[in-house]
Amino acid sequence: MLPAIAAVTAFLISVQTGLIAPCNPVLDGCVSISRAARHELPNLVFRALVLPGATLQAITWILCAQWLGSIDADSGKTPRILAVLGVLAGMFFVLYGTFLGSEGDIYQWLRRYGINFYFGFTYLCMLLTSARIFELTQGGRLRIPWQMHRALGVLCLTLLALGLGNLIAKSLLGDEALVDRFENSLEWLAGLLFTLFFAIMSWLWHQTRFRLHPGTET
Repeated sequence: MLPAIAAVTAFLISVQTGLIAPCNPVLDGCVSISRAARHELPNLVFRALVLPGATLQAITWILCAQWLGSIDADSGKTPRILAVLGVLAGMFFVLYGTFLGSEGDIYQWLRRYGINFYFGFTYLCMLLTSARIFELTQGGRLRIPWQMHRALGVLCLTLLALGLGNLIAKSLLGDEALVDRFENSLEWLAGLLFTLFFAIMSWLWHQTRFRLHPGTET
């Protein structure tokens, strides 16, 4: 949740301090998350929240791998792959947050690749988790109320649609400013969907009474 709090807080501070004009970034695409948190106090607040948030997300994927393994010992390599991808996602998120606000081409390159790889690895983690949960529910080894496992799949499909929409927009929209606004809106929407995914996972852990105990995996 920290990355979402960081983005919203940085945006609100930027508006209050006059760094950006008041707007709805999701509907208007007026500003990207990076731009809202690039300068002065918003940048400090954003990094103070994002850097520990990136670490917590990496830990979350490690715990998710343990959770899946505790439900079914025959999960194969999925938990191990999930943990590795989650750690990589966290590392690239730290890279992005560390250099956000730094000037220079090399820092811009590091930020761009940091955030792109973060989104990519996190999405792969979401796909693996959703697919494994679906298998467990279909096999009767995991019972989830309210069909929430399907909600995870819907979130993954929606994120895929956003990515495809971004590619289509780049090829069809001739106005660069319009493309930027469209990309900004998709970035905020993707961040919202990521947050919803983690919220559902937290709820699933609570429903299955997943706990960590010293010396065990659950």
